[in-house]
Amino acid sequence: MAAVRTLRKLCQHSQHQVCKLHTSVSRQEAVVISGRKLARQIREEARADVEKWVLAGHRRPHLSVLLVGDNPASHSYVLNKTRAAADVGISTETILKHSDISEEELLDLIYKLNSDHRVDGLLVQLPLPEHIDERAVCNAVSPTKDVDGFHVVNVGRMCLDQSTMLPATPWGVWEIIKRTGIPTLGKNVVVAGRSKNVGMPIAMLLHTDGRHERPGGDATVTISHRYTPKEQLRQHTQIADIIVAAAGIPNLITADMIKEGAAVIDVGINRVQDPVTGKSRLVGDVDFEGVRQKAGFITPVPGGVGPMTVAMLMKNTIKAAKNVLLYPPERILMAAAS
Repeated sequence: MAAVRTLRKLCQHSQHQVCKLHTSVSRQEAVVISGRKLARQIREEARADVEKWVLAGHRRPHLSVLLVGDNPASHSYVLNKTRAAADVGISTETILKHSDISEEELLDLIYKLNSDHRVDGLLVQLPLPEHIDERAVCNAVSPTKDVDGFHVVNVGRMCLDQSTMLPATPWGVWEIIKRTGIPTLGKNVVVAGRSKNVGMPIAMLLHTDGRHERPGGDATVTISHRYTPKEQLRQHTQIADIIVAAAGIPNLITADMIKEGAAVIDVGINRVQDPVTGKSRLVGDVDFEGVRQKAGFITPVPGGVGPMTVAMLMKNTIKAAKNVLLYPPERILMAAAS
């Protein structure tokens, strides 16, 4: 009888220890990556770079921004960019044009800015009015001043793993992943969204060879788009180590679609109506509250990729200023005309 009582106590003790073990290893929420904090770090680097450049006797980098129309979001974005430029010591000018400007007039203005040696970086804020061909405008900007990284020459160099002006948002995503220490070599990545300015460049940066001139992430990348069935997307995301959501669809990525510990980078910016307050608010493409319970890393919206985009634009402007030493004016004109 005594032996039975001893055995019973041992079992109870054992169950208590198992219970304690389960409690101690219960999963914590994902690490929320602060894009604002990383962006401050990058802007500090940019500020030091600018001051070093100026102290060496060079002219202060200058960014010209072309803003067409009265889209409130575009005006807000441009204001954020010019404020960031002032913060790191880059001079700026914003050239406002009415939405009825013709494509020919806009192109003529771009060509003038291309040939102006005082202008280091040139940015045309997108979107443009419907009557203007955005691709023609992006290709009109000199590749050496193209701080958006949208010129076909810069896109081509990126795809060939060569040093170039990288698009600011994809570069920001890359820096988030690298500076956070999220491994990419041999990992499975899903990029939801195939836009030429965001989804495609992100996929290029993550899958290309890490040994090349412009090092890539050496990951295995799957790109999904509007015609990818949701169930098929789920099959890919459930085995992904990294998910980059850049489709512009609120709550596209939910907790049941990811594996435990995955890194989730939310590039989406969607304005939705809050069901409680009735006011509009910004959300990403990821169900943040649900996914953070399961992911290893996650970026918020706002405060994630957005600040990084602006920070990388500053880096590109400094790069553009230094490119002037490498490209004589006649070569800039030839590149712009190509």
